[in-house]
Parts: sequence; C-alpha cells; structure tokens
Amino acid sequence: MQGTVLTETAPFSPFLLLTDGALVESTAGLQALEPLEGPGAFRWLAHYRSWADALGGRDRCREASGQAANAPAAPYRFLADPVHQYLLMSGRTSFGGLAFGDLRRLALDIEVVTTEGYEFPSAARAGDQIVAVAIADSSGFRHVVRGDRLDERELLEECTRIIRERDPDVIEGHNIFRFDLEYLEARARRHDAPLRWGRDGSALRSRVARLQIAERTINYRRWEAAGRHVIDTWMLAQLHDAGARDLPGFGLKDLARHFGVAAPDRTYIDASRVAQTLREDPERLMAYAIDDAVETLGVAAVLAPPYFAQAQVVPFDYQACTLRGAAAKIDALMLREYLHRRHAVPAPQSSVPVGGGHTVICQQGVARPVLHVDVTSLYPSLMLAHSIAPASDALGGFPALLQHLRDFRVRAKRLARETADPAERAHLGALQQSFKILINAFYGYLAFSGGHWNDYDAANRVTSEGRAIVASLLERLTELGATPVEADTDGVYFVPPPGHRPEDDDALLERIAVGLPAGIQLELDGRYAAMFSYKMKTYALLDERGRQSLKGSAFRSRGIEPFYRQLIEEVVRCLLDGRHEEVRRIIDRRLDDFAAHRIDVRAFARTETLQESLDAYRQKVGAGARPVAAAYELAATAGRVLEPGDQISYYVTGRSAGVAVNEHAKLASQWDPARPDENVEYYQAKVREIWERFRPFAEFDGLRPYVEEPEPQLSLF
Repeated sequence: MQGTVLTETAPFSPFLLLTDGALVESTAGLQALEPLEGPGAFRWLAHYRSWADALGGRDRCREASGQAANAPAAPYRFLADPVHQYLLMSGRTSFGGLAFGDLRRLALDIEVVTTEGYEFPSAARAGDQIVAVAIADSSGFRHVVRGDRLDERELLEECTRIIRERDPDVIEGHNIFRFDLEYLEARARRHDAPLRWGRDGSALRSRVARLQIAERTINYRRWEAAGRHVIDTWMLAQLHDAGARDLPGFGLKDLARHFGVAAPDRTYIDASRVAQTLREDPERLMAYAIDDAVETLGVAAVLAPPYFAQAQVVPFDYQACTLRGAAAKIDALMLREYLHRRHAVPAPQSSVPVGGGHTVICQQGVARPVLHVDVTSLYPSLMLAHSIAPASDALGGFPALLQHLRDFRVRAKRLARETADPAERAHLGALQQSFKILINAFYGYLAFSGGHWNDYDAANRVTSEGRAIVASLLERLTELGATPVEADTDGVYFVPPPGHRPEDDDALLERIAVGLPAGIQLELDGRYAAMFSYKMKTYALLDERGRQSLKGSAFRSRGIEPFYRQLIEEVVRCLLDGRHEEVRRIIDRRLDDFAAHRIDVRAFARTETLQESLDAYRQKVGAGARPVAAAYELAATAGRVLEPGDQISYYVTGRSAGVAVNEHAKLASQWDPARPDENVEYYQAKVREIWERFRPFAEFDGLRPYVEEPEPQLSLF
C-alpha cells in the first residue's frame, strides 16, 4: 500500500567460514558445524544462534590463530556486516520490483557559524553552532529548520521530528559522512538531544570505516539509521570520477552545474560569509541552504541509480553498494553461489604483478576527421571467448555469472531503446549501467588481492590477449590506408582512409574486423571533427556539434589552478579550430590580466586534496621521506582536524617566480580584492609555461610521427 511501511521478522543464523572445524568446537552458541564439499581452503561452515555468539566464535579463532579476521593468512573468515551475512545465506536482495523513483529520498544540508578568530568550524567549540538545517525530499517537501528562530537544542529536536514524520527510505547529503552527521551528532551530545532517526526510534550510530578509491584511501565514519540508507553524494562523485575523470571538482556546486541540475536562479553565498549573511539577510541564507539540499537530491538522482540497481542483484544493501568496490561485489556474488551449493571456498592467491593494456601514440598534432573504433567489452569478451576463468572456480560460477550479467545488460539496453515510458527507460538505463560496471570489473577481480577466486595467471593471459588484439587493429588500419593516431586499452583513434564517407562506416568496420577471433566485436564509438594528440593518454576531441573534451592528467589535473586549466582549454580549442595565430594573443592577454590584478583568487588558487593524515605527513617529513608541502602546512593551522580527502585552497604571495611556495602560501579565503597580494611574476611564469608547451603546435598544423621527448619543467611547485 502506498505510504505504508511493513515489517517482517526473518530467521537469521550468523556464520563463520573455517579451514578447520576444531577452531570453534565448544564455543558458546554454536548451532551446527557443517562440512563443505569439494576443494577449497575454507571447508567448514559454523552456524551460531546469535550475533553475539558469532562474535565470540570470531574472537576464539583470533586467539587460537593469532590472526585478525580476514587477514590473508587467517584460517577463518568473518563477515562483519550482519545484513550482508543474511543476504548471502538467504539469497534475497533489496528493492524487488521497485524503481529508483519509488524511493522516498530526503536530502539535508546544514549551515554553521564559526567562532570569530577561527578559519574552520568545529562542533567541539562551544561558540560554534548550527544555524540552519535544510531538508528537501523527493515528494517535493522543502523546509529549513532555522537557527535564528530556535535555539540549537530545539533545532536538533525539530530536525529529528521532521525526519521521523517524513519517514524517508534514504537520507542523502553531500559530504554527509565526514561533516554534516559528525557535526549534528556532536552538537546533539552537547545538548543531550539524541538523533533518533531510525525507523524503530533508535539513535544514529557510526563506526570507523575507510573507502579505497584507486590509489587513495578515504577515512570516514560510516553512519547508519535503522531501516534507512544513508547515501553520501560526495562519495558517489569520488567513485564516478575514478573511472570517468570528467568532474571539474567534488564540491556540490561544481557537480550540480556539471550534471545540469543547478537551477538558474539558485542562491550562492561564500562559505566564509555565513555568519554575516545570517545577521544581514537571513532569508538569503535560508534560500541558499534549501538550494543546497535540492541540488543534493539532483546530484544523487544522477549518480545513485546504478548502485540502487546493484542492490537488486548483489548481496549488499543499498548503502553498502555505494561504499564497496566492484571487485568486492563480484566476490560476494561468487560466495553466495558457493554457500548456496555448500561448496568449500578457496583462499585468495598471493599478489603478483600483472601486465597492462596496449597503449601507444602513433601521431602527434591535429588530425581531421577522426574515428574511434573499439572492441565491445574487450576484456570480458576475451574471457568468454577464450574461457579464461579462475583455476580455483571448481563450480564454474565465474564465467556463468559473467555471461548472465552480459546477457542481462544487452537485454536491458534493448528494452530501454524500445520503451516509450520515460520512467521505465531511466530504470532500464540504470540497470544496464550497473551491469556494465560489474562486467568490466571481472578482469580486475582476477587481480584483486582480496578475491577468494583471484587468479593472477588468468589476469595476465587476458591482458596479453588484449594487447594482441589492439596491435592487430593498428596493423589492419594501416593496411587499409587509415592513419592510426593513438591506441588505448581496447580501441584506436584514427584518420579514415582517403575518400571515406560517413555512410561507409559499417563497411569499414567489417574490413577492419577481418581476422579478429570469434566472439570479438567492433563498434564505432565516436566520430570527431578533429583530434589534438599531445602525448600518451593526453588528447583533446572536437565532436561534430562543436563540443570539446579534454582527456589526460596534463589537461584535466585538479592539481593545477583553474586559470591554468582554462587557459589550456582556450589554447587547445584554437588548435582544434585551426586558429593557430590566436594562441599567442590569448597568452599575452592573460599576462596583462595578471599584471593588472584583473583575475579573481578563485581562478589562481590551487586546491589540493590531502592524501594522508597530518600525523603521517609530519612523520614522513621528519624522516626525509617527502618534502614540505604548502597544503599540509596550511592544514596544520586550519583550526580543525583534517583527514585524507579534505581539500585546501591556497595561493602564492611574494615577488619573483622562484619563491618557495610552502613559505609564501596563504589560504584563498584570506585574499582581499581591495589589497591583492598574489605573486604576479609567479603566475605570469606559469602562463609562459603554457606557451612553451603548445608553441610547437601553434607553429605547425597537421600530424607528424610521434617521437617521445622529455617533458619541459612545467610546474614551479
């Protein structure tokens, strides 16, 4: 029934996996000790009466073995999430028969004021306080709990009342784990006003957690409300960008503009002026807060649906799906099958190096026009076509699961194209995108150190076969009179043969595919008016509608200042358009702008994300293992504890281009437009760096064979 919450009580027997059943014999609450069939290190399944009893069994194993739970050499496995355990053993998943739009989603955003004299807010500081909690939900509800009308205790209690009244399935926020909820809970403890946000009336609870994204580990507190899911759009953006690398930044406003969910009349306020706005124009502050909450709903609607779809398939709840990597989900799917069939589970292999894909740059400069052809899901296709699977997969579950997900994705894509219902199309689109993420992770799983069915030999075979496929594409294109420009892991950018017409694309694909192994399919992934090939994995594309996209860290790195990135975009666009003579004029204008202080601090401030804790930074500096860094030195004086993942924005003062940055760095919030003190010579030198980088291309139009040359020194940091 619409608007009705139903509850169900289901039996649950927590378990441990063991290499030797004797590890837990005679432990309290042991219900059964079940042997598992077949080969595999973990050959025993211990069932317990209660979660507390299972924890006792885990502790007994830890004492007996001297190994922490889930350590590589531990003779036992204990999964610390009871919901995950239940879903594994029951075979159930979440949200059966629902679409993302069926969820009641509630987003919140808090605004706080900082005691005068401090740069950053701190919930532990008596003089700091929450002055607004903006709440918006997917049904259209909008409200701001105002700190100018209620004291802080009343504000917290009213916030709890509204959440319980609106009864959301999901609570969303931007950086909600590492700021909003920590701040709210700390102030609630100060006022003895517990945040009873659970559907059963229980208080919010949290535990220390960490999220590994690419090479970075983010430490945070994972917050949970009974019967609800807590989703952090900041985390979702991190996960999205690890693959796409297309985000301008991780701030809410940047994301909202990037994804097209920012209202044209939304209110903007500088974060450093919250207290001033509260005094002078409180209505503006409240409008700003509610706009933040509404934008959070919008960003989540873009980034969250694939994880919602995953929760309908994998044995993790929705919140866990946003916080676990794709390889962990594949491991869970395999584990569910092995437990269902009561088969022994193998131990992970020890890590060994794995070769990469075939990447090569053949030509440098501007190419017109350019096609991009790639192999459809190259690595998954190779794994299916050549029967590449983990040697330890005695049940054959790995290739069967890959084939099932691939078939399901193909069907979802077809149905999405055929349906006339926008809601159904969105749902099917999320499903196929979700399965695409999982399918493309199967290769990575083979080299996943924590995967029980990992296989490094199989992973190396996949990359070896992949390199051979891409090399054969390059050879075939050359035979056909095309000009390969650059090859990446699973495709090639190339200038088509002379006289080629767009209507001949299908015929060209067929000619390129001659000789490819069975099961390997090509698709035309893009057609571009021009391509600027700069260096390996760094290029720019201009599509036939005039839209430019830049790829590669040298163009897109967030470690460079916004003006630097913008200037690169302007110069590259000139090259793509064939307006080479304008490049020098653009450079000269920017030199003049810095000389006249016409550039705002937001354009030249450098924003860095802290990759390690301040303690770890200090230890490394003390040991001579890393140099002093401006961002960390400023973070040390920030007035609050900063963790990996936090960002610091600063600019450089002083005179001359060669100043020591860590000695002349100031927080961007301290820049005064009435008395600008940025280092003009320093920033002008960076403008000249760009000229030196692109000067060879401004003086030459067309392609030339790529010859690797040493990159000029481009950074004064």
